Amino acid sequence: MAAFRAFWNSPMGPKTTHFWGPVANWGFVVAGLVDTQKPPEMISGNMTGAMCIYSALFMRFAWMVQPRNYLLLGCHASNESVQLYLLSRWAKGQGYLQSKDDKAASN
Repeated sequence: MAAFRAFWNSPMGPKTTHFWGPVANWGFVVAGLVDTQKPPEMISGNMTGAMCIYSALFMRFAWMVQPRNYLLLGCHASNESVQLYLLSRWAKGQGYLQSKDDKAASN
């Protein structure tokens, strides 16, 4: 019970935006994971690129803010991974990235 009370009243606990902000941001990760099932033509390169920049900036923020917000850092690191994967799928779909098999077939 004491551990729960300490978490509840901590500067990173559920009474603060340091807790609820990252919890809400997990929605971005879930949405990105749902988008992995879409065909590459349905992925927006502009929005995915913007989400990559957004997550990179907030990863730095989460690391620099005092006290460090590891929940926010983890959330945005996960989102960065998902968005980079989506960006690679979009780039392959647009023809910006070719696999070795595609290059060998075109030569």
